[in-house]
Amino acid sequence: MHASASTGENKKYQKEYCEHHTECLKKIQAVLDGEASEAEKEHFRENMDDCLHCIKMYHLEKCVKEALQAKVDKRLCPDNLIATIKSKLNIIS
Repeated sequence: MHASASTGENKKYQKEYCEHHTECLKKIQAVLDGEASEAEKEHFRENMDDCLHCIKMYHLEKCVKEALQAKVDKRLCPDNLIATIKSKLNIIS
């Protein structure tokens, strides 16, 4: 994201509503998850300069992701549970 969008600078955005809401939300989630291609990242950066709606969605999704990550207790999955799941999915390790 460009510095002007992240610093809260009073910039006039061209769009208040995103006509591609569903596609943009998927790209935002891919960017936040680290799964976006370079082309998707570039499209995201360009769109963030023009669309107030997408900027708000980005910040909301980022806050939700960070809150969930802070609340999740990370533990190793027991080997017997992994083996049971793999056997039910017919995965051979």
